[in-house]
Amino acid sequence: MGSKHHLLVDRNGIPLNVALTAANMHDSRMLESMLDTLAPIKVPRGRPRRRPHKLHADKAYNSKANRLACRLRSVIPRIARKGIESRERLGRFRWVVERTFSWLHRFRRLSVRYERRGDIHFAFLLLGTILICFNFL
Repeated sequence: MGSKHHLLVDRNGIPLNVALTAANMHDSRMLESMLDTLAPIKVPRGRPRRRPHKLHADKAYNSKANRLACRLRSVIPRIARKGIESRERLGRFRWVVERTFSWLHRFRRLSVRYERRGDIHFAFLLLGTILICFNFL
């Protein structure tokens, strides 16, 4: 039994949205639901922005449907394309997400899934993201 952690973070690595799926589910199927369930982002003045301005994603999220879903939600997609974008160019922005994943996997219960039930593992995942957000305060 395996699982995948999906994260949506801001430019500082603070988790904005988190999801847990089965390990055999492809990453690209989660992008649209992650954007839809995102809580409002607070800004100092004006109306709170609902979604991020730009979205950087790796090659697993490369599809016409994901690019269209981002554009329909007024998000500029910066998704690497297979065979065109190199890993070095993508790494300038991707390291923030990878660093947040490493912060999450410092918690042993998240690096190896000991729980059989997904809701308990998701609760530990939420607790880990809360602790990461608390460290930024």
